[in-house]
Amino acid sequence: MAFDGMAVNLGNLHLLSDAQTRSISPENLAGEKGKGGMAVEGTGAKCARELGRGWKISPSVKVEVGQTLEMADIAGPGAIQHIWMTPTGHWRYSILRIYWDDQQSPSVECPVGDFFACGWQEYAQVSSLAVCVNPGSAFNCYWPMPFRKRCRITLTNIGEEAMTVYYQIDYALGRVADEAACFHAQFRRVNPLPYKEVYTIVDGIRGKGQYVGTYMAWGVNNTGWWGEGEIKFYMDGDGQWPTICGTGTEDYFCGSYNFENQATKQYQEFSTPYSGLAQVIRPDGVYQSQQRFGLYRWHITDPIRFEKELRVTIQALGWRSGGRYLPMQDDISSVAYWYQTLPTAAFPVLPGRDGLEVV
Repeated sequence: MAFDGMAVNLGNLHLLSDAQTRSISPENLAGEKGKGGMAVEGTGAKCARELGRGWKISPSVKVEVGQTLEMADIAGPGAIQHIWMTPTGHWRYSILRIYWDDQQSPSVECPVGDFFACGWQEYAQVSSLAVCVNPGSAFNCYWPMPFRKRCRITLTNIGEEAMTVYYQIDYALGRVADEAACFHAQFRRVNPLPYKEVYTIVDGIRGKGQYVGTYMAWGVNNTGWWGEGEIKFYMDGDGQWPTICGTGTEDYFCGSYNFENQATKQYQEFSTPYSGLAQVIRPDGVYQSQQRFGLYRWHITDPIRFEKELRVTIQALGWRSGGRYLPMQDDISSVAYWYQTLPTAAFPVLPGRDGLEVV
């Protein structure tokens, strides 16, 4: 992605740019130059009553039940470079949406925990290039997100209790290159997956772009190994057969042989720049009866490019007697991440609260 001096890495960190750095937080809700820390009321006002203005008066925002917080409304051109937030409440009931260039439909629509590769309402350390989740519940996103006219970011509380969110959105204003595409992320969930059906990670993508990542929250409803299924990428007129076909679930997420630690004979969590099994939730012998997993795979050095359309599926496949495959009926959620030209095709309707709940 080219942002004319806004995209920074170690190789060009020393190069000067005409881009203007800005940042939105509850201490500067509009990201205006020279207007941070000016609040006279907010969630920290009582704590700063002896110190006064400029002493952390408004570090966070309270979002009531049913309320949508407009986290950002930015006039472009520019690019989001980093998002940090730490929301309280149920992460599946906090819905993140991002709109590009005055589109009515969002290009990002996802429960906040799943967007940050932490879908089970339990903390797990994620140490990757695109997403970091740090103690105690610090969500960080580094996906570059260019926009030409406007960027709107909202957070909606569909839970049963008010939530508090601390957040910071760091961005740059400046020219966006003609070839820069817009960031997208879409959530899906099926529980349980019907017998012998494949799970669809995403379909209906229309436009030119590149697929850049997958997060999956996978809850196993059978005993035994669950990761034999193949991921398939159907692009640009593919029919029954895909252009890209993987060899197994753990293979796609850059692991092997059950993600097993050969010394302990247990699942081994790992988190690397491009892939990870960041979360393994083990049965506790009482109410937490099922194994649950959080996996991510970022196609940062190997984006999957498409010219007109894309559909991505994955099989849920285990083993049964006689060395035969067993189609699984698991609780599967996913987030697909990609860049594409606008407009964005309408997403499927997001499940309601019961359909999102971690049960």
